[in-house]
Amino acid sequence: MTVPHHALEITLTRPLSTSTLRRAARELPLAANHDATRLMALVPAKTPHRAAHRLRHRLGARLPIDVITTHYPDADHTVLLNVAFPPATYAALTAAAHRAHQSLERHVEGALHRALAEHADRETDRLDRAVRELLAHTTPAYLISAVGHVLTRLPERPTP
Repeated sequence: MTVPHHALEITLTRPLSTSTLRRAARELPLAANHDATRLMALVPAKTPHRAAHRLRHRLGARLPIDVITTHYPDADHTVLLNVAFPPATYAALTAAAHRAHQSLERHVEGALHRALAEHADRETDRLDRAVRELLAHTTPAYLISAVGHVLTRLPERPTP
């Protein structure tokens, strides 16, 4: 019986030196992005949860791991998020979850969903204001033409 491999993405709290990356890659094959702040790994395990746990166990002491996520969504279109909280944060989150009569996982999931929804709302409002400002100085046809022209070029990094 073969064990499936799970693609996991590791977000680091700081960039790695070449030597640190090389030492970690001897423990588990890794692929790094251009500035060594994000890594990819294929980890054999029966489930994505087990793969993330195994990865944190093998590399957690060697790397400044912030978050581990599954690289591909599962059948329910969800991505596993594996975060190791400092003890004080863990205690505070556990107490808040208990007060809300939720499991810690459900409480953190709800908080993340709320934060992402608030971010999406703020981004929508920001874009709405920007479009209104542009339309104050041009016609909708010119604006749509300009947007189409920009979108046909190679994508650049968005500025925050």
